[in-house]
Amino acid sequence: MANVTTERIRNVVLLSHSGAGKTILSEAMLLESGVTNRMGRIEDGTTASDYEPEESKRGTSVQTSVLNIPWRDHKLNILDTPGYADFRGEVVSGVRVADSALIIVAAQAGVEVGTGQMWDLAEFRGMPRLVLISKMDRENADFDRAMDGLIERFGRHLVPLQLPIGSEADFSGAVNVLDQNAEVPSGMESEVEAARERVIEAVAEIDDDLATKYLEGEEITEEEMRSGLAQGVLEGTLVPVLVGSPLGGVGVAQVMDMIVDYLPAPNQIGAVTANDPGSDDTSELDCDNDGPLAALVFKTAADPFVGKLSYFRVYSGSFDGDGQYWNANKSEAERVAQVFTVNGKQQKTAPGFAAGDIGAVAKLGSVVTGDTISTKDKPYTLEGLSFPHPVYQMSVSPKTKADVDKMTSSLARITEEDPSLVVAREPSTLEVILKGLGDTHLDVSVEKMKRKFGAELELQIPRVPYMETIVGRARVEYRHKKQSGGHGQFGHVWIEVEPLARGQGFEFDQKVVGGSVPREYIPSVEKGVRSALVGGVVAGFPVVDVKATLVDGSFHTVDSSGVSFEIAGGHATTKGMQAAKPILLEPIMKVTIIVPDSFAGDIIGDLNGRRGRIQGMTPNGDGTTNVAVEAPQAEMLTYSTDLRSQTQGQGSFSMEFDHYEEVPNHLVDKVVQSTKEEEETAEARS
Repeated sequence: MANVTTERIRNVVLLSHSGAGKTILSEAMLLESGVTNRMGRIEDGTTASDYEPEESKRGTSVQTSVLNIPWRDHKLNILDTPGYADFRGEVVSGVRVADSALIIVAAQAGVEVGTGQMWDLAEFRGMPRLVLISKMDRENADFDRAMDGLIERFGRHLVPLQLPIGSEADFSGAVNVLDQNAEVPSGMESEVEAARERVIEAVAEIDDDLATKYLEGEEITEEEMRSGLAQGVLEGTLVPVLVGSPLGGVGVAQVMDMIVDYLPAPNQIGAVTANDPGSDDTSELDCDNDGPLAALVFKTAADPFVGKLSYFRVYSGSFDGDGQYWNANKSEAERVAQVFTVNGKQQKTAPGFAAGDIGAVAKLGSVVTGDTISTKDKPYTLEGLSFPHPVYQMSVSPKTKADVDKMTSSLARITEEDPSLVVAREPSTLEVILKGLGDTHLDVSVEKMKRKFGAELELQIPRVPYMETIVGRARVEYRHKKQSGGHGQFGHVWIEVEPLARGQGFEFDQKVVGGSVPREYIPSVEKGVRSALVGGVVAGFPVVDVKATLVDGSFHTVDSSGVSFEIAGGHATTKGMQAAKPILLEPIMKVTIIVPDSFAGDIIGDLNGRRGRIQGMTPNGDGTTNVAVEAPQAEMLTYSTDLRSQTQGQGSFSMEFDHYEEVPNHLVDKVVQSTKEEEETAEARS
């Protein structure tokens, strides 16, 4: 397939609920097409797409893998994506560069939570779709129940093109309802005829000429049916449903036939919008080899053999295997020595890639996920990738002193490989925070960093960045005096402290008269005040929203110095804080939760138990409700996992910092004690 042309390419993303069988289907495709001579096993790490040790350990995909499968003189670029919600960022990558989707539904389970989520993702992108009801040979497999669930959830434009022959252990194949010469098992004649009539009606609804023939009782030919069906799939008005058992090798060839016959080639999807070089204008680039090169990097991986591997989709132009290219996003040159076709972890050198094709290139210096590879004379840029906002976070730290130096580089490399991970530093707690889409997401990332980069890191629940302030006023005096032979130390200040409005930070003022504190020492007093505010008097957290005013003091002509007044200013501020009714502040988060209507009551009850304040509830009209709430960060640290459990994986949320509020009195002692224990644990570890 080295010289495959654009019209013979099919870019298909596999989507499903976790465990529905995407990876086994891709294995069966490889076997059926002759690319491999045996089926791999996920648990053994021998499948082409689930090859990472973290996938073998868990028995599930954690990344999107690219497979290229030759079939009927076509090239099928199959993107096998994870079904587990923690790895939705990988799904985003696959959906972004695919032209169409094959959605897999397990026959015994029917439509599941992830099925709906993946359907909605494909619907949002306007992707043509096929559906495969898989695992028909499993116990409790029920085609009719699965089909009814699909129609109820997604609409009557889903029509079965195949009907199963038998079920569970008796499943032996499928009848193609369009093939009038197909051998129909005894007893299935009326069922097949009804299904064929349903397809004819569906096709007739999307084509006026066919509708006229149908209404006038004229026969619609099989060729007209296939043409109308392909048109309906492309427009999204029809979604064919297939059946099979990939593990048993039943129906796999038919699935690939349907992909070739009914899913679109890249040049059938339409032009892609690109930003013009050096301007704010945009252009429409056709999927044409003769156009300017525009290739989007949609995935980056650290490969143990070739170094950094960048996966790309060519939207315009052709990408040759040897040449000088341009990172249009960063305006940097990139030398390419060779490009590869990939089957999971296997790479094979390719001469180049036509418009619409998917491949990989190694050792690009400046290119990261979301960048566009182009030429320097025509540096068009494509829209990048929009990854899910992280909703789960943990503090990350090196396990041993040997891992300290490795931690920073490892975090940088893992976030380059997985942009749905975010690394941040919390200034008030001095912790490094790793944010992702769930606990499994972060656990897998830590395992990868150990295996790939040799850094052993540990995760802990992050400390809440509490703050302290005062609600009263105080005027205090502090005299610093020390004599030990020779010049001594002397600094004497009177300082007033008072609260500021929330969010105003810190102010320093001075109202010294008569030179009681020489002007050259006033900056030292301010420095001392600021140093005292680094750790407050309630639990040692930073102090905010306070004004300190130097109002009086005295000095000694010999013993006074800047250091003496800095010490005096710091002690006076601490003393003033203690006298001015100090309080503890906690961060309050603004949270938006989307849950099925049936779970809304339970979610409200749970949020009330987390000290949440419901700001509003808005029905979305699709069976879900938006819940807006303000809640303390301390109560939301594990909410990602808890919400998933409470809603059977159907709830989602976003959260951002909003403001600080006073911690209720009955919780202050608990926070103080917890902080003390954390500090003691940290000291013991160090």
